[in-house]
Amino acid sequence: MNPLDIRHSDRLKTAADAKAALLAKFKPRTASTDPLFAERATLRAEELAQVRKVRADAKTAVKQAAADAETARIEAQAALEAEALTAKRGERKERKALSAADAKEKRDARYAARKARN
Repeated sequence: MNPLDIRHSDRLKTAADAKAALLAKFKPRTASTDPLFAERATLRAEELAQVRKVRADAKTAVKQAAADAETARIEAQAALEAEALTAKRGERKERKALSAADAKEKRDARYAARKARN
């Protein structure tokens, strides 16, 4: 057959075959069922539960660390306040002791002055 001697019916047949091949690409294929579908769903659910547990544990650890830090800060503040109060009480006791000693000296001086006059 001469390539220049192509009939109209041959061209129509070639076009129809090309169109059929093009449409065959879009036809739905028979679905192949995965024999491990249920197992994979179960495994996926287990992995998801594991990831959620790890994330929840990490979140709990972060919250616990924040709570521990806050507790330590409060305890440090309380210790500073207690130390300041102890220092203040010590200063007050020292002042009272000095005041008492000064009062005793003044009293002794008055007593001595009175004895000197008599």
